[in-house]
Amino acid sequence: MKRTTMAAALACLALPAPALAEGDLHLYIWSDYITDAAIDRFRAETGIDVTVDVYDSNETLEARLLAGSSGFDVVVPTADFLQRQVGAGVYQPLNRDLLPNASNMDAGLMARAASFDPGNEHGMIYMWGTTGIGYNIDMIAERLGSDYEVNSWALIFDPEIASKVADCGISFLDAPVEMIPAALAYLGRNPQSHEPEDLEAAGELLAQARENVRYFHSSQYIGDLANGETCVAVGYSGDVFQAAARAEEADRGVNVWYAIPQEGAVVWFDMLAIPSDAPNAENAHRFINFLMDPEVIAEITNYVWYANANRPSWPLVDAEITGDPAIFPTQEVMDRLFTLVPYDSRTDRIVTRLWTRVRTGQ
Repeated sequence: MKRTTMAAALACLALPAPALAEGDLHLYIWSDYITDAAIDRFRAETGIDVTVDVYDSNETLEARLLAGSSGFDVVVPTADFLQRQVGAGVYQPLNRDLLPNASNMDAGLMARAASFDPGNEHGMIYMWGTTGIGYNIDMIAERLGSDYEVNSWALIFDPEIASKVADCGISFLDAPVEMIPAALAYLGRNPQSHEPEDLEAAGELLAQARENVRYFHSSQYIGDLANGETCVAVGYSGDVFQAAARAEEADRGVNVWYAIPQEGAVVWFDMLAIPSDAPNAENAHRFINFLMDPEVIAEITNYVWYANANRPSWPLVDAEITGDPAIFPTQEVMDRLFTLVPYDSRTDRIVTRLWTRVRTGQ
């Protein structure tokens, strides 16, 4: 569950005297995506002062990086964004000599990530997961029947079904790169397609679905699901599990869970990367290597409920997490997952126009 254990806190206090380094580290990371205990431990072990800033969309991160002189040393882009940002010269190659813990990374998952970054030259997997459906178990059963199984994008895209749950609140990610492939998968089209006619079809489906959507946001749904303010959210797997954990801790009778739609869903990789103009590149490598320590990343996974790619860490992760196929999918489910393919400039213009129409309803 989302927690920092007393044992972990005491372990931090009991660390031997560190070999202190000089300087700072500026981390720019998704909200609710790392533990205070991990940051404190890194400070204690290295003497490096860490400043953490957060964002809730890849677009926000990209705008900061493309503007230049961001001042950040380590950032965490999703792999498809990293791919196009590498092409713009945003990141420096990683120095493998400074990353001995890279040997802990699962070869199969790193190979998938390498489809975005050949040779994993610019990034290491931090966490990975899927984009699917978070839902309130009891609210859905009340409206659709106790025997209704949440296992399809039809819950949000079939107007006959979605209209029955709209009153308790449906939210979409404010991310066309996530929502358009989901729509294409539901339509039985190639979810990786950049063909204008496919994009238009997806845009039309999303525009029709909009009338049942309460809002578009890429992080608000965590708290709203946990509090029972909404009942359905297209969201990131770990975010939904965090919502489930919050709901359980609050003990107010809110039961939240997550489903990977049977039509297929996005599998994504959030990557640890170092901007080209990072002011503290050596400290950045030290931090990335620290995060690839099995004990460190296992504690973070136990907090965020996202799968990591660090194979030696998996026995240290709570069995409730590693044993859940919604977090660590079976091979059968993995075979139905697909990665995102970055849009070129032409496609970007089409997608921006379509998404504006979806968001505004015009």
